[in-house]
Amino acid sequence: MLDAGQCQYEAWWGRTGAEPATTGLHLGPSCRVGPVELGLNIDRLSAQGAHSVIAGPQLKWNFFGPAADAPLSAALSLGAVFDLTRGGRAGGQFVLPVTWRPAGSLQIHANLGADWATGTGARTPRGGLAAEWALDDKLSLIAERSRASGVWTSRVGGRFSLTPLISLDVSASRTGPQGVRGFVVGLNHEFSWK
Repeated sequence: MLDAGQCQYEAWWGRTGAEPATTGLHLGPSCRVGPVELGLNIDRLSAQGAHSVIAGPQLKWNFFGPAADAPLSAALSLGAVFDLTRGGRAGGQFVLPVTWRPAGSLQIHANLGADWATGTGARTPRGGLAAEWALDDKLSLIAERSRASGVWTSRVGGRFSLTPLISLDVSASRTGPQGVRGFVVGLNHEFSWK
């Protein structure tokens, strides 16, 4: 979560599979308002020549261990999504992320939750486990295993801090029993709104 009085925007582009590839473009501005972080997610997805745009609000609340160096922290993330391409069909997400910091440079992240598909409202469970190791204040390595929409994904990547407030994320993944490969490149920029 962001610190009080801080905002950020994140943007990423990803590609999965061989031709015709599935691609995604994401923009997510958010700001800390009191004890919660309020955001808006906008995504454009393309698969086999079909495109869709989904958007919706997101709320995050760190209800346990909010300090940046807390040894154990837990939060709640709620989001709604609307398929703007197909008449505003609604879906959503509920996630409970927990982080344990066994050492100053090592964090273990776990999350449990559920997704509701736009249109059908079909609910699928989600969950994951990740390890994040900060080599120094400029580079962190991340490895993750997660399940969403009924499919397992393994991901490895890195976060490169270009400045204290701007970072670049790069990751590669393998998804499903066929091991479909993908990659994502993202940019995060944090700034003060006060």
